[in-house]
Amino acid sequence: MKEQVLPTHDGGRLALYSYGTEDAPGERRVLVIGGAFLTALIYRPFSEALAKGLGEGWAVDVYDRRGRGSSSEQPADYSMATEIADVRTVLDATGARNILGHSLGGSVALNAVQEFTGTTYVPDKLAVYDPAVNIDGSIDTSWLSGFEDAVNNGRVGHALAHMKKATSAGSAMSKIPEPVLAGLMAVLSRTKVNKMFREVMPSGVGELRAAYKEADHARDFSVLPANTHFMAGGKSPSYYKATAERLHAAVPGSTYELSPKGFHGSIPAAVDELVTDISEYFKG
Repeated sequence: MKEQVLPTHDGGRLALYSYGTEDAPGERRVLVIGGAFLTALIYRPFSEALAKGLGEGWAVDVYDRRGRGSSSEQPADYSMATEIADVRTVLDATGARNILGHSLGGSVALNAVQEFTGTTYVPDKLAVYDPAVNIDGSIDTSWLSGFEDAVNNGRVGHALAHMKKATSAGSAMSKIPEPVLAGLMAVLSRTKVNKMFREVMPSGVGELRAAYKEADHARDFSVLPANTHFMAGGKSPSYYKATAERLHAAVPGSTYELSPKGFHGSIPAAVDELVTDISEYFKG
């Protein structure tokens, strides 16, 4: 693994980690854009597995988005424009010609490539898994205010409870009364992984608002390249599948793939089946 620190356009920094063949050319590099609350370290098993699946001569680059890991905090004027500028910074540094976005990272990837239309930054291949894009109000954002209030008041359990209920629609977890769930989450927040969540919660508020603050329309993304590949997990919350299908229908020439056994965390979990499918897409 190679580590670097990249300066950003606004005086910040981005921590970048690269796996596989260090000097791989741009057409054999895949930039991974991670989801909300997740650090580049969480994507290390997947990045290593993907680099191995792609084979000799390929590299996988993953970076800490603002407010997590070794990257700088979100600036005062943070917005989706900040995320897009950061994608451009990483592409300049790596030369990567392929992009993979997961969850909210899928939203960043889609918005960035939409913004790049007509420029050399448009990737050769773009794939997103369970993209968290608010298409025509498909994502309920009513929970965000309660989540933000809990974060601002240091009520970690309640913040996690708001998030878990909102993002686990239809699951057993979503049926637990919120006060009970808050107590459960307070206990879980002492674990190693949830300590990381607690540290990135303030930046999570910003990125969720940046991604969801207003509903997009599927047709807004019709300018995406024809070889865009939309993916969804069969066991993920249903709105991810619905969003991916609507985006696929709006982007001429795009492809859609449902991973029957896939769940929302299948990418950071480096599930073999999904790693294989993604490897084949980028190699093919």
